[in-house]
Amino acid sequence: MTVDLPATFAEAVPRFHVLRLPMVTRFRGVTEREVMLFEGPDGWAEFSPFLEYGPAESARWLQAALEFAGVLPAAEPPEGHAAARGSVEVNATLPARPVAEVESILDRFGSVSTVKAKVAENGIASLPEDLARLRELRRLLPDVDLRLDANAKYTFTEALEASEAFAGFGLQYFEQPVPGVEDLARLREELAARGLPVRLAADESIRKAEDPLRVAALGAAEVVIVKVQPLGGGAAARRIIADSGLPAVVSSALESSVGLAAGAQLAASLPVTAASREILGEAPACGLGTARLFAEDVVDPGLVPVGGRIPVTRIAPDPQRLSALAADPGRYRWWTDRVEECWVSLRSSRLPQPPRRP
Repeated sequence: MTVDLPATFAEAVPRFHVLRLPMVTRFRGVTEREVMLFEGPDGWAEFSPFLEYGPAESARWLQAALEFAGVLPAAEPPEGHAAARGSVEVNATLPARPVAEVESILDRFGSVSTVKAKVAENGIASLPEDLARLRELRRLLPDVDLRLDANAKYTFTEALEASEAFAGFGLQYFEQPVPGVEDLARLREELAARGLPVRLAADESIRKAEDPLRVAALGAAEVVIVKVQPLGGGAAARRIIADSGLPAVVSSALESSVGLAAGAQLAASLPVTAASREILGEAPACGLGTARLFAEDVVDPGLVPVGGRIPVTRIAPDPQRLSALAADPGRYRWWTDRVEECWVSLRSSRLPQPPRRP
């Protein structure tokens, strides 16, 4: 659907809030998360690309927020998506922190069946610390499904070394150990040749690639990780999942509870297939429990897991928290300039949809 956009973001969204959310521990190199929130006809939405992302990449995040808020009409979802469920299972997320912090971090998530642990914060040099952290995790939770995420920080050779070291922990999958799709495909072939029981999942190779379906075309992974904001919205994410034909896990981009609500909506509508049951089980856990990593959120309680699940709902921020967590005027101006730059990129590109495979 083609929609004529106003000349400026301010014409479409005259009022918005910029917040700084403190975290309970360093994650992805940050101890505070800056987010922009605004309200549209359908409710509140979040625009929160990481600070280092440029306008062209961040424009997809803006499109997702505008669609979720109802400022822009959402693209039609593909046929065959499932009816939405009322809640979704989530995994705990364990940052790359010292062993002494593992138990307290996991305790924040309560009872969960799946844990995703970050590894490779400093590439292969982090391997001894990663192994120590995983041994402690397995001591505390010997029966949970375990996922690892390297955020593409290994070379091909390092990824092989790390995979051999991690294989004994009984992984559900290993997410994005190497950057490129071609190396990911090579790694999967080599792991199979060595008989290592390590399944690969693609994240950056989906959300940062010009052709997100190349992962499926090359057989580079068995699972795709999808995130609503980076992919340009829920409908765009559903198309990628449908066209790839691969089991999918919905994950957060370290959003506030407002942003997590969009991810939960997507996760609740994903079909459960024979392939997803084999790898992910009957109720695939999504990576949307990350509100537990914030010391302060936009509501209290936030969209945090209870009994390993979060509800599928929309979140309206607490007005008092909008005031208490507001960024300083300098950061507000920075985000004002940034969103207008993204608006220009959005208007010029109109974000064409990912290519479809015949």
